[in-house]
Amino acid sequence: MTGGAGGAPGEGGPRPVGDSVPRVLRRLGAPPSSTMVVVFTRWSEVAGPELADHVQPLRINGTTLLVAADHPAWATRTRMETAAMLERAKGLGETLIERIEVVVQRP
Repeated sequence: MTGGAGGAPGEGGPRPVGDSVPRVLRRLGAPPSSTMVVVFTRWSEVAGPELADHVQPLRINGTTLLVAADHPAWATRTRMETAAMLERAKGLGETLIERIEVVVQRP
């Protein structure tokens, strides 16, 4: 079986998006940034499981991480937990994130 959904790993089946971040960066000619890898592949560890259900990383601009919350209350909670999130990210690898900006984007 080749290329079909549901196949074993390596057979073209579905894979977690985070597994592809380093490969996509290489194809774009960018070195795999540990910051990108930590933020986009280990988001639930950075944000914590409860926040990760309601807040998603969008992009990194320099040393600022832009995240989107699905409700204003989750945006407020994210802002309150920014310092802890930054510490968890640093504990997971070499990251350059110094600031987190939060926007509300309802699904």
